[in-house]
Amino acid sequence: MNILQLNLILKYLYFMETKVNGIHHVTAIATKAKRNFLFYTQFFGKRLLKKTVNFDEPETYHLYYGDEIGTPGTILTFFAWDDIPPGISGPEQVAQVAYSISEDSLDFWLKRLKSQHIQVTKPIERFDETFISFQDPDGLNIELIAHSATQVNQPWGTNDIPKGMAATGFHSVTIISRCLEETAVILTGLLGYRLVDRKDDRYRFINHQAQNAAIIDLVAASGDGRGLISAGSVHHVAFRVENEAVLMQCRKKIVAAGLKITEKIDRNYFYSVYFREPGGVLFELATDNPGFTVDEPLNQLGTTLQLPRQFESRRAELENLLPSLNS
Repeated sequence: MNILQLNLILKYLYFMETKVNGIHHVTAIATKAKRNFLFYTQFFGKRLLKKTVNFDEPETYHLYYGDEIGTPGTILTFFAWDDIPPGISGPEQVAQVAYSISEDSLDFWLKRLKSQHIQVTKPIERFDETFISFQDPDGLNIELIAHSATQVNQPWGTNDIPKGMAATGFHSVTIISRCLEETAVILTGLLGYRLVDRKDDRYRFINHQAQNAAIIDLVAASGDGRGLISAGSVHHVAFRVENEAVLMQCRKKIVAAGLKITEKIDRNYFYSVYFREPGGVLFELATDNPGFTVDEPLNQLGTTLQLPRQFESRRAELENLLPSLNS
């Protein structure tokens, strides 16, 4: 299918109501699970929402971090695989994950990063917003963007990160694409985004139905180099829908557009479908329901290992195999 055919299909599908509400979660790849846990909970101030396993490789962790209640749009998750090489940033990838911070907290984060000897950029302006950037211990590119919009989530905060200074929900993700037009068509025709600005080779898309985590930046790939998705890379980005009924409506639209997509998958805390956009990035649609309190009360989120039903019979084995995060 060429871009003209895809455009014609999506012009028709546009008239069907789009019910995608911004970013649901981002899943990345880490190496050492304990190091990842300590960085995101103690340094970055995120709540460990869920300690579970990779459904495809249960001998490895799948860790979820977010705000106090696990609001979609705040959730960063990690597959933790030991002994994998570092990733290489390039086309067909999410290159940066950006969080919103309050406009008066830039100095707080600059000092905090420097106190831990984490290399951080000087404040930079882009689209009339100021941001700083750094990398997590595995090399994941993170931006903190001073943002004036009111956040609808509930920051976790720690003893040394006041809630007013905390990184809240996602501001945006940045995708590098060799198929800029085709990727843009998917964002606008299927996912409810609109192009609102351009700065050099960066195009900004916003989903105006989303209350937070509403922005996708597309950057045109340059050169012939290729990336490698591995440690420090984003594995996929998930977009938010209200429930299973909406999920299946969206799936029908994606099938009608001629893209390959999975059947509905039960991920315990949400239901999902997955497809690759034309630029090669793995996209997921994920439901708000049932949420993270389905197997733990709110005040105990992330405190014990949670296993999907198919692996419960292996609990003793997996608890012995998986490294401790606290010791």
